[in-house]
Amino acid sequence: MMNLVQQNDRSKQKYGPGRNFVIWAVRLGWPFIKFGKILSNVPLIKWLIYPFFMRPYNEISSIPLNIEVPNPESVVLPRRVVQRLLTAVDDIFIFDECICRRHNNVSVPPQTIGCMALGPAGSRIHPSHGKMATIEEAFRHVDRAAEAGLVANFAHVWIDPVAFHTRFHDLMFICYCDDKNCLYRTYMKNRGPSLKGAYQRLPGLLVVVDPDKCEGCGTCKEQCFLADISLVGGKAVIGRSCAGCGRCVEICPNKAIALKIKNEEALFEDLVQWIKGVSHLPIKSVQKGSLP
Repeated sequence: MMNLVQQNDRSKQKYGPGRNFVIWAVRLGWPFIKFGKILSNVPLIKWLIYPFFMRPYNEISSIPLNIEVPNPESVVLPRRVVQRLLTAVDDIFIFDECICRRHNNVSVPPQTIGCMALGPAGSRIHPSHGKMATIEEAFRHVDRAAEAGLVANFAHVWIDPVAFHTRFHDLMFICYCDDKNCLYRTYMKNRGPSLKGAYQRLPGLLVVVDPDKCEGCGTCKEQCFLADISLVGGKAVIGRSCAGCGRCVEICPNKAIALKIKNEEALFEDLVQWIKGVSHLPIKSVQKGSLP
């Protein structure tokens, strides 16, 4: 009965643009965003495009989904923190497809692992994009993203409410991203001043290098989407702009890089405080161990 009431309420709502409109909008806008990021460090031009990428209208943070934390006293998988957040919000909209991977027409990672929109503004997203989800459906979606090797990017970016005609402050996106197709993660190596602080590592995440295991192969340096890893004395060194996405941990051939977390509660609180600092997303209190 409750589901029927929700469906009836939803049928009366005014939605934003449908899937076909957004596909065309992405197709037209993609080159401008791409070259805007590429040129964001070019003298004079960088100040012309600064308003389009500046904070607080571009705020992104990451949580790796499928990396084990070596400390047995901390959370086994950071994805549990993502699940706790999903339990703490009332409105979850799951997109049927990843807009970025669809635009680039790739099949791996799957296009069918789309973003999530959290918050009451998500009810305005047109049903042609996906559907409002239960917590069980949301958990399964996160598991699929983890199995596909994707990174959870928490994004509070102006382009999302513009594209879907929703309110800005009570909307948060979780995008499940790869490094070759994601509009957030590509073209960031030579970023300009407007993009310098866009990615913010959660304080509870720390990426460390074991110098005894590191052989200085440079694999992590080449793959870091922020170009924030350097080789010093033949050893990898993580820079201050590290987003904590954990990609370097996954690809290191010598297992010399590890992800460290203070504890589950601290990381969850860091995530909640970051979200509250950039948005008005309603978040309920969820105790550790209360996940379904």
